[in-house]
Amino acid sequence: MDRRIEQMKTEGTRFRTGVAVGTDVTWEQLRRRYDAVVIATGATVPRDLPIPGRDFDGVHFAMDYLVPANRVVAGETVENQIHAKGKHVVILGGGDTGADCLGTAHRHGAASVTTLAIGKQPPAERAGHQPWPTFPTLFEMASAHEEGGERTYLASTVEFVGENGKLTGVKVAETEFVDGKRLPKAGTERIIPADLVFLSLGFTGAEPAGITEQVSAEFDGRGNVTRDGYYMTNTEGIFVAGDAGRGQSLIVWAIAEGRACAAAVDKFLMGSTILPAPVAPTDRAIAVL
Repeated sequence: MDRRIEQMKTEGTRFRTGVAVGTDVTWEQLRRRYDAVVIATGATVPRDLPIPGRDFDGVHFAMDYLVPANRVVAGETVENQIHAKGKHVVILGGGDTGADCLGTAHRHGAASVTTLAIGKQPPAERAGHQPWPTFPTLFEMASAHEEGGERTYLASTVEFVGENGKLTGVKVAETEFVDGKRLPKAGTERIIPADLVFLSLGFTGAEPAGITEQVSAEFDGRGNVTRDGYYMTNTEGIFVAGDAGRGQSLIVWAIAEGRACAAAVDKFLMGSTILPAPVAPTDRAIAVL
């Protein structure tokens, strides 16, 4: 047993130094070494925007911009880093990731930064149909927004425009609501100059590479890894917690699921557990319609 523990400590240290699970070490190798494995990879597949001009040089997913920028700040050397110095930047999406792009672009010395949101500007106060303890939809002013930049609502992105394969602007139109759908209003199109566009439109689920082929785990219709009431996938001994199973959510859900999944793993290994399990995989935030 002592030798097994020492082996696990050694391998754990090696994994923390940058081993890619699924390539450097396979899921099958993990399953042979450990009695239980927890998938907690997050929901990192970005939502795309397949409109004309999407392939222009200058249109990027937000995380392709943010992750290398953070690595540079940490002192790492990054080749071909996307840099916003002196450039006109447009961010599609008004969430936390978009705010991170905004702040990073300011620190890079961007010439201008414009954030576009397809919907209406949220209210400043809690709406009557979203009483406590529901999570209200409110207009948020993050610290990055206080630094500057333009925020535009009811802006539908119609097309990316460019020359010789390089982005030069974004064609947008006012958003109108037709039969409950958000559509670009004809005759309101305009072009916003842009050298860089960052797609910050949310995420569609967990990265399937390696999990589907090597673990045979199943995914649901929303791109999340399926699990039973005890956080286990359809492969015995393989569990999933956090955004990988729930979808993109708040950190409090990830913390609660981590604790509950730990209890499920303990019960699987030991037959019983006294660990707390604050949430079930099927629990959802309170919704008032």
